[in-house]
Amino acid sequence: MGLGVGWTLHGDGRTPAPGAVVRPEERLSWPRTAGLGAQHVVAMFGASFVAPVLMGLDPNLAIMMSGVATVIFLLATRGRVPSYLGCSLSFVGVAAAIRAAGGDSAVVTGAVFVVGVALFLAGLVVQRFGARVIHTAMPPIVTGAVVMLIGFNLAPVTASTYWPQDQWTALLTMLFTGAAVVCLRGFWSRIAIFLGLLFGYGISWLSDLLFGKIHSTLGGEAAVDHWRLDLSAVAKADWIGLPSFHAPAFEWPAILIALPVVIALIAENAGHIKAVGEMTGDPLDDKLGTAIAADGAASILSTAVGGPPNTTYSENIGVMAATRVYSTAAYWAAAGFALLFGLCPKFGAIVAAIPGGVLGGITVILYGMIGLLGAQIWINGGVDLRNPLNLVPAAAGIIIGIGGVKLQITETFELGGIALGTIVVITGYHALRYLAPAHLKQEPLLDAGTSTYDEGSGDGQDKHR
Repeated sequence: MGLGVGWTLHGDGRTPAPGAVVRPEERLSWPRTAGLGAQHVVAMFGASFVAPVLMGLDPNLAIMMSGVATVIFLLATRGRVPSYLGCSLSFVGVAAAIRAAGGDSAVVTGAVFVVGVALFLAGLVVQRFGARVIHTAMPPIVTGAVVMLIGFNLAPVTASTYWPQDQWTALLTMLFTGAAVVCLRGFWSRIAIFLGLLFGYGISWLSDLLFGKIHSTLGGEAAVDHWRLDLSAVAKADWIGLPSFHAPAFEWPAILIALPVVIALIAENAGHIKAVGEMTGDPLDDKLGTAIAADGAASILSTAVGGPPNTTYSENIGVMAATRVYSTAAYWAAAGFALLFGLCPKFGAIVAAIPGGVLGGITVILYGMIGLLGAQIWINGGVDLRNPLNLVPAAAGIIIGIGGVKLQITETFELGGIALGTIVVITGYHALRYLAPAHLKQEPLLDAGTSTYDEGSGDGQDKHR
């Protein structure tokens, strides 16, 4: 397909036959393709718009650069991997940590820029040596622990910043979003976060109408009287205009906080490529390195102009599974819609006006889901936590990451939280594996009565080496 922009019409271009799928190199009629593209944009609305708001970055620029990132990814993978790239939630924790240490938006994007470079180089290494290099350096016990500590490190942000702004709206939004994720089916379940945002907006508007202003903290500051839903900036925003750009700034403490996210992004990409390959029936292992490198290149470009990093979105996998349309033409259409939304400041102002209480309810679920993805990596990798070789480094790293334990290196430099926790997990696992006797590498030594497990699960590490 060359650059992957030449599609053949599937059937009559209207509806796939029963049991048939629209492959990446095929398309439906252009009006239907445009409609599918719009559906993909809506699917990623919730998380992809919440993420830049939580990171303190311009949501207009975020949506615009997600469109650019998607184009880069589609060109790099030659149209074989249908994917949309949106703002990665994995960076929310590091952005919060960097800002807590006094960093501004330029420092945040500078740190993430370096992560993009590291991810691009990792993709080149995988392309050269194959996926086995990932499993050797970062077995499931390591990747799962790092993803877990990144997610759970965010818990204080919800508890101290968002939830207190309007606890009742937060509670109702949490309950509604959770019910939507579990009870809805098909496409609607894929946009549960977006539906939760709409619900929270409605509750906040109704509460302002019925009860007036609320007296509560505003972004962690002192309690003041304020409207739950403040749309004053929306009225002032233009309909058409460019988002705000800024250059990144580079500071080593911030970079070290952000670098561990590389591990989470590699794990995300590997899972995405595997899932898409299984759905399309086209094994994509040979594209893993290219996909990781393209993800990194897209993040480099986005952060270079002040936008957030980007990564492949699982929400869009759900849309493909529901529609059985894997055409990359739909993703080109989605990228076009994203660019148009990015040129509408009024739309960005609506996103930026998301009430704190709404974010409180949604982030309780989102942050927890990020953390529990780490546990899912352990399950899928067959990790046996009865083995102290697995248990010790993971336990230590997770507590350091979640608790914000700090190690003062010099008077002006310290390691802590996500960065220190990741270092402990990676170096601790490999150092202990080198020093441990052979029987520790093969047999779980903890008392089997301390946990339930499936017989014959094994160590879960050697099979990936």
